[in-house]
Amino acid sequence: MTEAGNSARPLDGVRVLDIATFIAAPYCATILAEFGAEVIKIEQPGVGDPARVFGTPTERVTSSTGRGDTLVWLSESRNKRAVTLDLRSAKGADLFKRLVAQSDVVCENFRVGTLEKWGLGWETLQAINPRLVMLRVTGFGQTGPNAERPGFARIAQAFGGLGILAGMPDGPPVVPGSSTLADYMSGMYGALGVLMALRVAERTGQGQYIDIGLYESVFRVLDEMVPAYGRDGTVRERMGPATVNVCPHSHYQTRDGAWVAIACTNDKMFARLAAVMGRPELAADDRLGKVQARLAARPEVDGLVAAWAAGLSKDEVLRACTAGEVPCGPLNTVADIFEDPQFAARENLVRMMADGIGEVTVPSVVPRLSATPGRVDHLGPPLGDANAAVYGGLLGLSAAEIEGLKGEGVI
Repeated sequence: MTEAGNSARPLDGVRVLDIATFIAAPYCATILAEFGAEVIKIEQPGVGDPARVFGTPTERVTSSTGRGDTLVWLSESRNKRAVTLDLRSAKGADLFKRLVAQSDVVCENFRVGTLEKWGLGWETLQAINPRLVMLRVTGFGQTGPNAERPGFARIAQAFGGLGILAGMPDGPPVVPGSSTLADYMSGMYGALGVLMALRVAERTGQGQYIDIGLYESVFRVLDEMVPAYGRDGTVRERMGPATVNVCPHSHYQTRDGAWVAIACTNDKMFARLAAVMGRPELAADDRLGKVQARLAARPEVDGLVAAWAAGLSKDEVLRACTAGEVPCGPLNTVADIFEDPQFAARENLVRMMADGIGEVTVPSVVPRLSATPGRVDHLGPPLGDANAAVYGGLLGLSAAEIEGLKGEGVI
């Protein structure tokens, strides 16, 4: 995946209008673009998407903010064509409707009622294009008492039940780094919803909208927490690196100060670990061989594994566990990832040239399709770089008309 190819992709011929900002809905559009969809990123004239100035700036300045397009923008807006358009103006709304008539998907994440206020709500757009699929991502969804509240990933992770679980039992709730999990997860669920809706539109000629609240994507991945509470009132608390239903299944520090993850999800795996540790007797049925016994003695079990790992270097632990078929892996920093042969072999890092910046490394495409894989064609584009191509080529506006709209601030 180090170079763009020319093979057919699953979504060739699909046109997407991305009018969303930041991560969630735009990430859905990025996934679609990686697999062949033509994604037209529509941004506010002059300033563009706030993601352009969110994160580490580069040397390329394309908006009136004076800040360089950030690494977030370059990575997460890849494969898109950027145009500017003021949706709040009458002429801007009219141009958008003309684009909708020739498109398959719209991705948006404005607060509930915003598009309706501009005369661009779902009913209006579907009347223009009955086959249209529309992704609508908000903090809390289109309905319910919280629908009109603003929402970001941190709020969604808190409200959805994940935030309270992260951290040590005697410490405050934390987040894993600063990754906006709710945004990325909602973008993935959004892509899934769009693909299913497109399948229905192909079959019936009828489009539909997909309604996602950021908190819902988090809530959906809480394994057995919902049935456990519904059945007997169990409320899961913070457990640090431990896992509620199995043990040992945690992070352990090695002699050289590194950390490794060891995951024994069943009794067989623990027996292998006990043998690797030179303590096979620990896996006896009358000791710690059964998961119930290990859960009841969690501090003892984790203490035994921690003491063993602390006596070895990271590489020694990894070699021993690999030889003994015990699931184990390093807690990688991003620097480790750049040097890891597995990432290299799978081409998980894509190095691309960006105009005015030079080489930029970004994560590669997921998932990996054997016959029609996705690819990264280019990184996030300069603001308005496709104005002439889209308005002139797709909508047939003359150069004079485009200049006039630019002078009026419509594009």
